[in-house]
Amino acid sequence: MDFFHAFILAIIQGVTEFLPISSSAHLVLLPIIMQWQDQGIVIDIAAHFGSLLAVLFYFRSDIRKLSCAWFDSFTAEKTSEDAQLAWNILWATVPILVVALFVHVYLLELVRNAIVIGSASILFGILLWHADKFGSKTRKAKTLTVIEALLIGVGQAVALIPGASRSGVTITTGMWIGLTRVEAARFSFLLAIPTILMASLYGTYRALGMNVTVDWLMSLIVALSSAVVAFLCIHWFLKFVSRIGMLPFVVYRIILGMVLLFAYL
Repeated sequence: MDFFHAFILAIIQGVTEFLPISSSAHLVLLPIIMQWQDQGIVIDIAAHFGSLLAVLFYFRSDIRKLSCAWFDSFTAEKTSEDAQLAWNILWATVPILVVALFVHVYLLELVRNAIVIGSASILFGILLWHADKFGSKTRKAKTLTVIEALLIGVGQAVALIPGASRSGVTITTGMWIGLTRVEAARFSFLLAIPTILMASLYGTYRALGMNVTVDWLMSLIVALSSAVVAFLCIHWFLKFVSRIGMLPFVVYRIILGMVLLFAYL
């Protein structure tokens, strides 16, 4: 793979990781559509690590505050709202850990095809529209209960299906529960931190076991490119989502899914 291909993949990862349109779907589809050689596990890790850097930097003050509140919760007589939110992010991470333990990761390769991606894109796009239209959208993330956090976590586990979109399904679940668009997105983005971190660590473990050759310069370019684009997407999405709503993303998902089904059925 040359630098141009790697750079394009990094841009796509950065754009799609936090928008509700499925980053995995686009990373799987691009080599198919462009007839490129698969980018390999190292480039995937670098692209996702860049997204992790973006969300860590964007929410650095929130992370600092939530971390302090979480540690204080072990000695405080009453759990603060920030500590409860931190605990809920951890609870919401549990379902995807359970899935990772009981569903072998290689089984997911069986559904990494255009038909599954197209179908999931349409189905979960419709669910996103439903949540956006009929959800009460009045609550803040700090009001979530443990059960509600776990439900969002279940949605994140379901989003392992290529085309479903991790951010899309978690935002959908959040709005169904009653979170505002911005609050659902913020919780989804904060939830991405432990999720992407675990995925990156597991990917690194697999790469070490495969003894793959690492092009450090290309990996650095991919990570930095993905980080910059992801940061801008987070900022843009949180700034405008309350005004534009989810309909543009729903329309994109349905069109993408229909094109894929028409082309590959």
